[in-house]
Amino acid sequence: MQKSNMPLTFTVRRRETKLIKPAEPTPIEMKPLSDLDTQEALWVQAPMIQIYRDDIKMRNINPATVIRKALAKLLVLYYPFAGRIREGPGRKLEVDCSGQGVLFIEAEADVRVEQFGETVLPPFPCLEELIYDVPGSSGMVDSPLLLIQVTRLLCGGFIIIIRINHIMCDAQGMSQFITALGEMTRGAAIPSILPVWQRELLLPRNPPRVTYTHHEYDQVPITNTICLNTNMVSKAFFFGPTEISILRNHLPTHLKRCTPFELVSAVVWRCRSIAIQPDPEDILRIIFPVNGRYKFKPYIPKGYYGNCVAVPAALSTAKDLFSKPLGHALELVLKAKSCVTEDYIRSTIDLMVLRGRPNITSVNSYFLTDLTQARFNDIDFGWGKAVYGGPAVEDVFSRIGNLYLPYTSKKGEFGAVIPMCLPKPTMERFVKELDNLLIMDANQALHTSKL
Repeated sequence: MQKSNMPLTFTVRRRETKLIKPAEPTPIEMKPLSDLDTQEALWVQAPMIQIYRDDIKMRNINPATVIRKALAKLLVLYYPFAGRIREGPGRKLEVDCSGQGVLFIEAEADVRVEQFGETVLPPFPCLEELIYDVPGSSGMVDSPLLLIQVTRLLCGGFIIIIRINHIMCDAQGMSQFITALGEMTRGAAIPSILPVWQRELLLPRNPPRVTYTHHEYDQVPITNTICLNTNMVSKAFFFGPTEISILRNHLPTHLKRCTPFELVSAVVWRCRSIAIQPDPEDILRIIFPVNGRYKFKPYIPKGYYGNCVAVPAALSTAKDLFSKPLGHALELVLKAKSCVTEDYIRSTIDLMVLRGRPNITSVNSYFLTDLTQARFNDIDFGWGKAVYGGPAVEDVFSRIGNLYLPYTSKKGEFGAVIPMCLPKPTMERFVKELDNLLIMDANQALHTSKL
């Protein structure tokens, strides 16, 4: 489904920003962060958006009031969020658990949920109004670790955006915290999953040693830059059982047992690469986060909300990606994913120490993030499941990467959707390549953009 060319605009009226502190006294201490937490790529503020419709049972309840009260109670358990990050020698980071508090904004907007369209997906209009960047709040160090804005809508629904310092947690950790906030808002005394800090589990080895080749951190010189910032259009692509079945038909027998995400990763990487028309000799990457919690023996404890993700990269020349069958791209994806073991993650941690926490390479890289297991859509504050739950990504992210989100089509088919933003000619080439893979018979193509 293509978003309308007429941008949705609305006015947001905000009340005074409040500083919410834990409802009870909490430990005053310094908590060190892990070397996975402090890598360069995570020095960002990550806004997570949850959109809810009106519920007749909640008509007389102000969502901002109940969420604010629940937040103060939850911060007793998640008290590091009420502190501030401090930077020490060698860019080592730790949390000063000072109980200073987090920022909270109540707002109203003259817009209804229905105006966001039948398919509520990023990018979202007026994002800067739905999460006000309070002056002095957007730094990584010495700034509040949470900024929350609850915006009530004309229809009785509301939008909550929780901007989280990514140094503190990964997507699973964010989902765990927001789910806990929903449970506390609905009256729970404690959340169903208690938070676990234990960042010492991800300390570097002694001595640190890089035991794998980490192409995701290659230092690549910038050569010809592909322009992906003009005449942008947005479309969303649904991959349900029918689409996955058709795509599997392009694979040799030994690859057919791959997961839907692995298959779609290869498909989208190949089609998008063809669409952006790189130089045939360019080295192209696809990078995808892999949850590392279950790669350890024993597993990282349930409730751990720090960053515990590896980001392996699959590499191919553009020429090979274009000319070889789909199975070539898929085999590269599977090989990169299979490398993620406990030793691979520990090698990543050691690399951070030995090489000064390098950033993930973005040159000729495509990022695809699987959020189907994070279950942001299921988070309930008392108004039922979210119309949309997950990252509030902006157009700028869509130029280098996309989200793979759980989605149920109008036909009731459960699958995943990838919202994508590309220049119009590039998008047209991408759709053509994807449709060529999804041809059902000689005369009929399945257009996945029709959700």
